[in-house]
Amino acid sequence: MNLAYFIAKRLVNAKEHKSSISAPIIKIAISAIAIGMVMMIISVATGIGLQQKIREKVSAFNGHIIISSFDDNQSQVSATPISVTQEFYPIFKSVDEVTHIQAVAGKAGIIRTEDAFEGIVFKGVGTDYKWDYIEEYLVAGKLPKVSQKLNEQVLISEFLANRLRLKTGDRFNTFFLKEEANQKPNLRVFEIAGIYNSGLQEFDATYIIGDIRHLQRINKWKPTEVGSFEVFVSDFTKISETGEAVYNNTFNAADASRSLDSVTIEEKYYYIFEWLALFDFNIIVILIVMIAVATINMVVALLVLILERTQMIGILKALGASNWTVRKVFLYNAGYLILRGLLWGNVIGIGLVLIQKYFGVIKLNPENYYVTEAPVDLNWFYIFILNLGTVTVCLLVLLIPSYIITKISPVKAIRFD
Repeated sequence: MNLAYFIAKRLVNAKEHKSSISAPIIKIAISAIAIGMVMMIISVATGIGLQQKIREKVSAFNGHIIISSFDDNQSQVSATPISVTQEFYPIFKSVDEVTHIQAVAGKAGIIRTEDAFEGIVFKGVGTDYKWDYIEEYLVAGKLPKVSQKLNEQVLISEFLANRLRLKTGDRFNTFFLKEEANQKPNLRVFEIAGIYNSGLQEFDATYIIGDIRHLQRINKWKPTEVGSFEVFVSDFTKISETGEAVYNNTFNAADASRSLDSVTIEEKYYYIFEWLALFDFNIIVILIVMIAVATINMVVALLVLILERTQMIGILKALGASNWTVRKVFLYNAGYLILRGLLWGNVIGIGLVLIQKYFGVIKLNPENYYVTEAPVDLNWFYIFILNLGTVTVCLLVLLIPSYIITKISPVKAIRFD
């Protein structure tokens, strides 16, 4: 039998221990660990959840990597057409991380109603467009049908629909300017098939989505010409490496001028992703502060326990127990307190995260946070690492104050009152 563990277990279950001087100190230490774990779980869940949600929204409208003409690289409007006759289209076989590629085009226009008007970008899509990324933001109506037959159905944002006083089934006029000066704009009449709300106002205030063939006719492009390609990848954490691979595989050796370029959404929307990167720093600061507070409280609790059990320490030493055996008694005791705090912290923290995930109690301003409610990501691996890290750091730090036990004299300790 492990002597140190046996004694520690008896101390934990002893009735006098629960009514001793150290009882309130122990409760404070357990509470500090529980509160710290709650704060760490919430900060990690909300921080990572917000990053993932905003990243999903940006990629839903742009893909993860955009392949376009050099002239259109940083523009939402397609000025120079690209032929779909490419080695990487319709299947990007040369880069394993690429899961899907789709051809799109964009053109600026103005929606005009009887009492309002709004500037927009018409995003033209084809039959290869993956609607899965947009479908979750659909709030009314249905997705437009982009089939072999040209139709006038479009998807418009709730933001634009409210400003223009439009609803599903309504038809509206859209004017597209011609490249030639002094030319009358092209007029197209569209019908609203569905309304979406992504919460990302930069896109909601801009995009309507419809058949790419409208833009091909307006721009006088061939049916095989598009504005750009949107590429989706399997692992966003490797977006830089995949982006480089995509760039290298869009180079045409026969074309020395290199007419195509590619850019990742991290590069195109750098201001959004730089803001998201700040959450990593905030999460790290919170973790350090919470673990520091929990550790300090446990150090105080351990010192109080040692002081309260000074006579017991003297008796154990007098009976032949080594310093390390006695130290382990108190480390086991401290470990029990840490686990109790972690248990309560996990129960409360995970419970709060689940409440937010399924009920969306905490709302956010989409103009500042790009989402309407605080998104959360309950990652069990991260929770396991948080618990393991807290236990490890606390016990390692507690080795220092437990060293005091080696300085206690058995004779003086037995006489201690």
